[in-house]
Amino acid sequence: MTQQNELKAAVTVSPIQPSASAWQPLHQRVFRMLWIATVVSNIGSWMSDIGVNWTMLSLSADPLAVALVQAASSLPMFLFVLPAGVLADIIERRKILLFSQVWSFCAAAGLALLSFTGNVTPAVLLAATFLLSTGAALSSPAFQAIVPDLVDKQELSPAIALNSLGINISRAIGPALGGLILSFAGPWMVFLLNALSVVGVAVVLHRWKPQATVQRLPPEHFFTAIRGGLRYVHAAPVLQNVLARTVAFFLFGSAGWAMLPLVARRELGLGPGGYGIMLACIGVGAICGAVLLPKLRKRLNADQMMVAASLLFAITMLALAFIRHVWLLNAFEFFTGFSWIAVLSTLNVGAQRSAARWVKARALAVYLTVFFGSMTVGSAIWGKLASEFGVAWSLCAATVGMVLGATTVLRWRLEKDAALNLDILDPAGGTANITIPHERGPVMVSCEYRIDPQDAHEFTLAMQDMRRVRRRTGAMGWAVYEDAVQPGVFVETWVMGSWIEHLRQHERHTVNDQRIRERVLAFHQGDEPPVVRHLVAPAGR
Repeated sequence: MTQQNELKAAVTVSPIQPSASAWQPLHQRVFRMLWIATVVSNIGSWMSDIGVNWTMLSLSADPLAVALVQAASSLPMFLFVLPAGVLADIIERRKILLFSQVWSFCAAAGLALLSFTGNVTPAVLLAATFLLSTGAALSSPAFQAIVPDLVDKQELSPAIALNSLGINISRAIGPALGGLILSFAGPWMVFLLNALSVVGVAVVLHRWKPQATVQRLPPEHFFTAIRGGLRYVHAAPVLQNVLARTVAFFLFGSAGWAMLPLVARRELGLGPGGYGIMLACIGVGAICGAVLLPKLRKRLNADQMMVAASLLFAITMLALAFIRHVWLLNAFEFFTGFSWIAVLSTLNVGAQRSAARWVKARALAVYLTVFFGSMTVGSAIWGKLASEFGVAWSLCAATVGMVLGATTVLRWRLEKDAALNLDILDPAGGTANITIPHERGPVMVSCEYRIDPQDAHEFTLAMQDMRRVRRRTGAMGWAVYEDAVQPGVFVETWVMGSWIEHLRQHERHTVNDQRIRERVLAFHQGDEPPVVRHLVAPAGR
């Protein structure tokens, strides 16, 4: 559950927008109240993490069992975050968030009751962890997508900083407070306080009345929306690079989180208070990282930041493998938090800025799926290796993998197309006068260009960018052909699943898409625009 807290309050990034003052978003009442409630909720989550990990250590000495806590926490994010992202794009996000808070309260309260009555077993603990993480999976995409509704456009960047600060404040307070309460009252109390901590978020969400949005078209169906989101990811090179780098880091970085409670309990002999202090050191490092990141970004681009933070995290895993002096290891754990927040922030920014608004929750859900899928698989792998060969050997293997993973910068660069502008344009009106039942389809659209034959090569290269535009906005198939009899006459074709999908395509074009289209149209000759035709499959086919 540790990484869920970092993603609950992630916000939309708009790197080309002018930034307001650092505290200006707090002038927005709903944002301010939700920020405070989220900090309290995250403190409860970190306290619960302490209780879960320590309870498992008390129930089982098997490293695999302890590592499975991390896997049980990550697995629901892998399984459910994409469906949750789809729902966040097609139904009211406030309802999803309220449901997820009720779910989390019930799961945390149930675990508190079982712990108080002494009925917690390793299987029960893993199941409760799975249910708590499911609540986080349901809410994460919606939380990421609502922030533009809470602040003004120019306040998005400072809102990011405030959310990062809040998350890391809770990271510094929660573990230490959880360890203290665990020492004096037992696990059931931290589980109960975690349940109560979500109440404030639910109250704020219940009172919030989001501004109604005008829907020109009916909402997408669930499975159609999933396919649309996956097509967008498949045709978005910048987002694909983010996903590749996510796997390269978190598959190996998961070892540090999975092995940490084992080292604290078995190697250092720490109690829950000492373990909480160790996690608090990570939190303090993350706070310092969040404060220093703006200055570091002026000197390092995203790729350089990722490589430096990955190598620093690799060093901290080696320290966790071999250093057995508590305070010296805590000093290294400070840099664990510093490097972790640097990587997480860099990848979050990359994922946010590579997703258009119409598909943002779905695209971010794919990112979260890859993130937690990597954490789930990695935790199971490193737990199994630790069970077979020892904790130190497992951490060393993960360190080697982390160093090799940093070399992915040579193939998948985050700085590619850094000037993307994904603001949505007003819908085009080319099909406004065509009356066709929404369910009719498939629909083939063709666009005929007349190009100087000498420009044919450059035109076909530009059309590859147009192919990605069509696929990102929902096209199932795309091709371009040259007339064999009339050199320089090119016909672009693409297929949409239905007429309503074609109408939605007109509402999905961004400023960046328009720039690509203008670059293609610059090759077109003649006073008349390209001829566009819409071919619809016969009714009753």
